[in-house]
Amino acid sequence: MHFHFNAWAKYPDWQMDRKVPETAAKFLHKHLFNAKHEGKDFVIEGGGIEVNGRGTLLTTEECYLHPKVQVRNPGLGRKQIDGTLKQYLGVTNVLWLRNGPVGDDTHGHIDDICRFVNPKTVVLIKEPNRRDINHRPLAENWERIRDLRLEDGSRPEVVPLPMPSPLHFDGYRLPASYANFYICNAAVIVPTFNDPNDRVALGILGELFKDRPVVGIHAVDLVLGFGSLHCLTQQEPA
Repeated sequence: MHFHFNAWAKYPDWQMDRKVPETAAKFLHKHLFNAKHEGKDFVIEGGGIEVNGRGTLLTTEECYLHPKVQVRNPGLGRKQIDGTLKQYLGVTNVLWLRNGPVGDDTHGHIDDICRFVNPKTVVLIKEPNRRDINHRPLAENWERIRDLRLEDGSRPEVVPLPMPSPLHFDGYRLPASYANFYICNAAVIVPTFNDPNDRVALGILGELFKDRPVVGIHAVDLVLGFGSLHCLTQQEPA
């Protein structure tokens, strides 16, 4: 499935990246389906959506509905984006949270905010420090998720995931988040930041993932590039 790419609607040098799906399809001898809406290429990124494998998809308004900042699909509103995601991914339910943490170069990727750990349970990042710039934006997600329902009409179980202490580099707040973990076949790898909450986050995720070990990976150097473990990866279905 070729969901198109425009460098997060921010950078100019995306043309070669956009050819990756074509190259992979040729290498794997697979048919490539072009994702479009009314004849125009449809742009999303892997980190911008999160699915439970049962029909529910999570994303954010900040990333795909902001009218002026990093607009991926100009002219498309919630109804059009919902319909296109349902058409190409087979989901039946699209849930919209509000905002991501400050410093996220992608302008609101869900993989720094809220992740499914099983079909009915999500972890959602929380910043209890009212003086932190992330407190209010992340609190809005907690208000929003109370009203969201899964594909069967049930409420998701929501488990809070802490935030590390603020990380800065060269005057920038970095988007450090434990939610940027990656689920692979043999383990769940979780970014850590030399922070007391590393142990807390690993403990929470270790209780939730019973079928494979949860392994912390030092990610301070990675997040200097405004992303972490999930941002670096792309699953390859069997």
